Amino acid sequence: MIDLNPNTFFRKIVVLLTLVLCILSVDVKAQNESLWYKKPASKWTDALPIGNGKMGAMIYGGVNTDQIQFNEETLWTGKPRNYNKKGASAHLPQIRKLLSEGKQKEAEELAQTQFMGLQSEPGNREAWVKEIKSGKGIEGNPALPNYDDKNWKRLKVPSYEGWEAVGLANLDGAVWFRTTFNVPSDWKGKDLILDLNRIRDQDFTYINGKLVGNTDNLEPRKYTIPAALIKVGKNVIAIQVLNYYDKGGIAGYKDTSRKIGIYLQGGSIEQGISLVKEWQYKIQNQEPPAVAQYQASYQPFGDLKLNFKHGNGEITNYKRLLDLKTAIAKTNYTVNGVDFEREYFASAPDNAIVVHLKSSTTGSINLSAALSSPHLKTEIVKIDAQSISMKVQVKDGALKGESYLSVTSKKGSIKITDNKINIEKADEVTFYLTAATNFVNASDVSGNPKLKNLVYQLGIAGKGYEPIKQAHIKEYQSYFNAFSVNFGQSEQEHLPTDERLEKFAQSNDAAFAALYMQYGRYLLISSSRPGTQPANLQGIWNDLLSPPWGSKYTTNINLEMNYWPAELLNLSAMHEPLFKKIEGLSIKGTETAKDYYNAKGWVLHHNADIWNGTAPINASNHGIWVTGAAWLSTHLWEHYQFTGDKEFLKTKAYPLMKKSAEFFVDFLVRDNKTGWLISTPSNSPENGGLVAGPTMDHQIIRTLFKDCIEASKALGIDEEFRKSLKEKVETIAPNQIGKYGQLQEWLEDKDDTTNKHRHVSHLWGVYPGNDITWDKDNKMMNAAKQSLLYRGDDATGWSLAWKINFWARFKDGDHAMKLIKMLIKPANNGAGSYVNLFDAHPPFQIDGNFGGAAGIAEMIVQSHQGYLDILPALPNNIPQGQIHGLCARGGFEVDITWTKGRLTSLIVKSKSGEDCRIKYNDKSIEFKTKAGESYSLNGDLKLQ
Repeated sequence: MIDLNPNTFFRKIVVLLTLVLCILSVDVKAQNESLWYKKPASKWTDALPIGNGKMGAMIYGGVNTDQIQFNEETLWTGKPRNYNKKGASAHLPQIRKLLSEGKQKEAEELAQTQFMGLQSEPGNREAWVKEIKSGKGIEGNPALPNYDDKNWKRLKVPSYEGWEAVGLANLDGAVWFRTTFNVPSDWKGKDLILDLNRIRDQDFTYINGKLVGNTDNLEPRKYTIPAALIKVGKNVIAIQVLNYYDKGGIAGYKDTSRKIGIYLQGGSIEQGISLVKEWQYKIQNQEPPAVAQYQASYQPFGDLKLNFKHGNGEITNYKRLLDLKTAIAKTNYTVNGVDFEREYFASAPDNAIVVHLKSSTTGSINLSAALSSPHLKTEIVKIDAQSISMKVQVKDGALKGESYLSVTSKKGSIKITDNKINIEKADEVTFYLTAATNFVNASDVSGNPKLKNLVYQLGIAGKGYEPIKQAHIKEYQSYFNAFSVNFGQSEQEHLPTDERLEKFAQSNDAAFAALYMQYGRYLLISSSRPGTQPANLQGIWNDLLSPPWGSKYTTNINLEMNYWPAELLNLSAMHEPLFKKIEGLSIKGTETAKDYYNAKGWVLHHNADIWNGTAPINASNHGIWVTGAAWLSTHLWEHYQFTGDKEFLKTKAYPLMKKSAEFFVDFLVRDNKTGWLISTPSNSPENGGLVAGPTMDHQIIRTLFKDCIEASKALGIDEEFRKSLKEKVETIAPNQIGKYGQLQEWLEDKDDTTNKHRHVSHLWGVYPGNDITWDKDNKMMNAAKQSLLYRGDDATGWSLAWKINFWARFKDGDHAMKLIKMLIKPANNGAGSYVNLFDAHPPFQIDGNFGGAAGIAEMIVQSHQGYLDILPALPNNIPQGQIHGLCARGGFEVDITWTKGRLTSLIVKSKSGEDCRIKYNDKSIEFKTKAGESYSLNGDLKLQ
């Protein structure tokens, strides 16, 4: 019987609408916590990252061929060795003297020859070049015009980013290039210019069999071709390129509108013959001699490729995604009416990358699986009827690795042929990929990768896919679920991530910023689990043998930025790998402090690697920067500030902080002009060369001393040391306001207001430090803001992330939001985000992801001034929101809700029982707390 009572009918409609809204809200939440796409990845920065802290992988999601490129965190170049130049400290007084006399160039020259770290041993280049010139590794003489090159492969020329960018990935060595050009009759008897601009690294260039040029550097190649070598009609160019390290090939011009080519002497390429085209090429040798390096580089391990036998059916319903809630990537599609699904995850409990395949129809999974590696020394062997292994050896290094790939299937057959796993007519298939190296620690490479893999694989055997998957989810969510964020719904949420990225800067899509925060947390969990190495410049993901900046640990901001979200976004446990790294660096850094500065304590310059190198590297105009250890020490203090863990402070943090402070007690010298204690020699990171007294150094050292003072008070120890630090704090060179109303970057008032440098180092005291705050010095805070205005908004990816945090501290949420939109925009050969939301410097650096996530949180809650500052920089673009689990100094965890830009509720959980002070606009409250208790407040800061 139908009830037509209006009241009953209305109630049913309300219930139905409520149910629909609940379903929609669940769907929106799911979209907010995933990245998804309608097509496979076409390049590495399209692929989706997974990781368990030890292994990382990039998932391409191709239908017929799926590529899973993977890494293991301890596969690096190099070996344990001494990085320090003995006796360097003897030159320190003269370097300081030259700087005090204003002789920067002379100081840098002396430092370059006598004060930089030791490089690794180079190979015998002369002998190798002699072999290559003799023709070893190639038939005949490719320089000759009639040489038969019809079977050679073809490659796009030029490529400014190296031949790696156009098909010759991970190649160093000797390569021949050949092409032809046709000379018109009116050029007969005239000298020509061959303009190739840059070639990496050395070239021997021939025209019609005759050598016309040989250069062994990065200088432009403009070779004169004598008229006698040229004939009307077809002519042949042959170039032997020798590349020793990093990018190789005929690079041409960075500005690709400028062509390489041939033209009349005195003319230009516009009236000449362009050589921008495909050339034929042949690899002669892939084993150039080792190049001396200051530090080591993080390495790729290999690739797992899955080749599917789908036939020629139409592919529909394609979707690939990364679910941040479960840390599982998926690929779904339909072929010939059969639905296929792949799941991929990196399990920390089981130390494996897991790939699971299933379909809607029995017996429909047919594929082969193969392992490969870019390392020349690679060996793949069959282990048993369901497993293969791959051994790799790093070139010119001590590390070797081994990976195991095992497979199980539901029904179907498994056969191994030619070291490939072939599967036919299976219902379900699961691959388990493990990897390990012989790395034990920075001084020990005696590990057994084979044994490690056997242990991992035995741990997996017999468990079954579902229990392994559920254990992975449980472990991952123990970290991820500690925090949640909701910035409201968006009209863009139904779009694939790449389309949403395209529209973000011009749309009102606050939910995308919330997704970006959670993605940053996901990346940190995936690249920095307790017990692993810390996240490097690329987290744990890298596909290149010569990655940008070695994909190592750059400590003049980038490593630190990686960990800005750790405490704030409730991932304190992810900080542990960095703390372990600091311990290792302090050991090597103690030697460096003695060898270079004859000082106690420990020092770290602007880069480190897996071997814990701490000496100055690269060039004296930026490599001599002394406050790496001090900056890292602030992370130790921050962990205590956020957690109240006094045992950590006593046994781990304070001893390392104190040793860093002891170095500066010895290192600081009194400036003859001002009487202040200054840092010299040093550098305002990568800007302005070697100097005496950069502002950033003084801010960091002052902060370190104050942190040590507070730490010793909290522990009730080292009263005399505390007193000595108090005296020195008062005499360290202070922050200064210059003639343009700016915060001075250096001791002298010499800032250039037109300088748009990516580093804004003198604002360290604003963020991440607290040397300059609104409460301490309003005038200095405004001077810092003026400096940032002069620097401008445009920047590299990580620099944009830093500026977001600055503007949050300046309490200008709308300006911060402007920079968020600049950071989360398509990286079309510039800063922004790649398709998979990796940060673009460019190229990829993961620090911008972490810094951006922290910056968004900094707009919501700040705690660096001794109290919880609620919604200090809320932008108009985020009028409503809800965050659960945001952490603050003092040992507090905050749940916060706001509507129409106004606070509506606040819950504060006390972890350590400290007194709680809160400010919101013109309101404030202070109350005592008990550890483990929570306190509810309304929008007027009234306790409920």
